[in-house]
Amino acid sequence: MGNGIAHVFAQSGYNVALIDVNDSALEGALNTITRNLDRLVGKERITADDKDSALKRITTYTSLKKGVEDADLIIEAATENEAVKLDIFREMDKYAKPEAILATNTSSISITKIAAVTNRPERVIGMHFMNPVPIMKLVEIIRGYKTDAAVCAEIVEISKKLGKIPVEVNDYPGFVANRILLPMINEAIITLNSGIAGVEGIDTVMKLGMAHPMGPLQLADYIGLDVCLSIMRVLHAGLGDSKYAPSPLLVNMVEAGDLGVKSGCGFYSWSHGTKELIVAERFAK
Repeated sequence: MGNGIAHVFAQSGYNVALIDVNDSALEGALNTITRNLDRLVGKERITADDKDSALKRITTYTSLKKGVEDADLIIEAATENEAVKLDIFREMDKYAKPEAILATNTSSISITKIAAVTNRPERVIGMHFMNPVPIMKLVEIIRGYKTDAAVCAEIVEISKKLGKIPVEVNDYPGFVANRILLPMINEAIITLNSGIAGVEGIDTVMKLGMAHPMGPLQLADYIGLDVCLSIMRVLHAGLGDSKYAPSPLLVNMVEAGDLGVKSGCGFYSWSHGTKELIVAERFAK
């Protein structure tokens, strides 16, 4: 999601430092941003000059120190792994200006816990974008236990300047979006594993009966089954309720390496992430 966040900030007039551990990842991110901007030009939503200006505002770095040292707002968008995020925040805190705001795009991990590894917990906040970032309007703004009210207000205003709709929530496992969404996805997987209906049947019921734009199993493939499992484990551990226990089928699929779109196979078989999806052979009837 990092390239999507960089895209919306650059398109909104902000200078952006895009940081990753290797040049190939950064090259891929810039290619994705360029393609997405080209689509906007093709739809006449922006001009070619707007596209060029946005790309010129993005500078890439493989050094976290160089990338963050002049930033006023730093948004971490690494994989949904608590240990990885804590290490990144320790490093960001070390190199960022004392007045810089440190934000995380985490979808479930405690903002309070992340803030506690820094020397500025009052300036740490959750800024949870939805995927795909250039299209989805919502940003969950999550206040940690010590997040300063002025910091929260500033992030709300920045979100509005990006053309997003911010919603402020408190720091509890899963926040609002994933506290509701992931148990639904998990229940769909349990329903599949119980033999009540097949993949297409479950997704069709939710699309046609509940007006969801995408069925829960297809959505799980897009999110990444490993990410779904990680969030369910955060909910289960944080809330201590058996209803949040991840489905054994979800656990088995992740352990087998079937992660959805990113691996080419999940509940559906995928070809280069296209929408021409076919029910994975193991689930076909």
